[in-house]
Formats: sequence, C-alpha cells, structure tokens
Amino acid sequence: MNDLASVTQSACDSSDVIYIPTDNTAANNTEAIANVVIPAGVPVVAGEEGICSGCGVVTLSISYYDIGVIAGEMAYDILVNGADVSTMPVKFAPEVTKKYNAANCQALNITVPGDYEAIG
Repeated sequence: MNDLASVTQSACDSSDVIYIPTDNTAANNTEAIANVVIPAGVPVVAGEEGICSGCGVVTLSISYYDIGVIAGEMAYDILVNGADVSTMPVKFAPEVTKKYNAANCQALNITVPGDYEAIG
C-alpha cells in the first residue's frame, strides 16, 4: 500500500489530472488513491465507474454486460461459424455512460457538464 501511495503522490506532483484505466490494483485501492489525490487537489478521470466512485471525478463508463454480450457473439461466431480469430475485427462497447462522483467533484471544486449522471 505504501508503494501505491508513493506512486500516486509522484503522479500528483507532476500532473494536473490523472487518468486511471480499468485496472484491478486501482479498483482494489481507490480509498488509498483518494487519500492522496484529493488533498493534492488532483482530479482523477477513471476508466470505469467502480474506480470513479472511489477516487475519481468523472468517467465514460462502459457496461461489462454489453461487453460480455459482444464477447459471447464473437465466441459463437468462432465456435459455430468457424470464424478466423486472426481476421476478426476488434469490437467495442456500443455505448458509454457519462458519470461523475459528486463528493469528489465538490471536494475539488469541479463543475461537471449537465449531461453527466451522478454515481448512485
């Protein structure tokens, strides 16, 4: 945990904003990250809602359900239709949801655009 705090502090010292992509280590340690970034006044843009709800200010959150449906369709195409994995296009979540962490935005005096939804 001390390494995480140290890395987070180093990122804060050299950044105006930090982006944290979807990452298990970050997801499991959002409180430790928040304990560094909020006092440092550095907002975190998160790759997904779970991280944003802990230490972020905003996210364009994906739906893991939608990604699972896409993965299932791709698996079906491979297993049943014999699609060649090496030639299949990369697919993405069809939509993202604009969300924000109201408490962290307030703590950092950030005004969020009106089309963002507060994380419940």
